Amino acid sequence: MAVSHCNRSRVSAFFAPEQRVWRGRASLAVVFWGYGVGVSLVLATLQATAIFTGELLFQQFLIAVSALYTVWIVIAIWRCARNADPFWGTLARCLTVTWALNAGLVLFFLQIELVLRYVRG
Repeated sequence: MAVSHCNRSRVSAFFAPEQRVWRGRASLAVVFWGYGVGVSLVLATLQATAIFTGELLFQQFLIAVSALYTVWIVIAIWRCARNADPFWGTLARCLTVTWALNAGLVLFFLQIELVLRYVRG
């Protein structure tokens, strides 16, 4: 029991920054640029590499991760926008919704292409 509690404490401490982001208690600039743009670029680079190398299973994994991450980051940015100047908060919300719609369409078409590749063999 003590080991379980200790492990939970370590995990909770490790993810403390993400918990602050999720709860809207982080700087909008850090969340928008670091978590939003930075992590999205990493995911896009991994996806492009997986497509180039033909790793279908990894592509599928990345589509799922990217979809879940998109939902998470849109909610996080929306919540953190209230911490910023109203102009920047509104701009970040508008850009994030637009970005999420684009990401959704890109992931949808990547999924269609992946299904077609599975079907073709």
